[in-house]
Amino acid sequence: MCLVLCLVAGGDPSQTERVGEECSRDDIMVHQGATAPLPNGIPTYTVEVLNVCSGKSCSIGRIHLSCGWFSSARLINPRVFRRLRYNDCLLNDGRALPAGSSVSFQYANSFRFPLAVSSATCLHSSYPPRSP
Repeated sequence: MCLVLCLVAGGDPSQTERVGEECSRDDIMVHQGATAPLPNGIPTYTVEVLNVCSGKSCSIGRIHLSCGWFSSARLINPRVFRRLRYNDCLLNDGRALPAGSSVSFQYANSFRFPLAVSSATCLHSSYPPRSP
């Protein structure tokens, strides 16, 4: 199942919310799907977040997802995805996600968490991405 996340919750889908001169939330796509369960039967899900911007200078960073009380029975590298507080999870340690790039992770829980982009920042092309 693919979720295109481009607006703040409750926003009008006919309005694109800009996060910078070259970027919009339309440029962030979240794919989430079920994968093989853990040996103990707990369902697992794979999440992939993509920057589908077509311009060269539309790196997007400081991507936060609304995530409720997100938790996982499978360890997730906190540099990739972590819950900061209720309904606020940070992706990619806040680092830039250049155009055409993606970040993915797997989690295990008895149910799928709805994940939606809550905030992001368009970074200028001169902004160097930090290495992991």
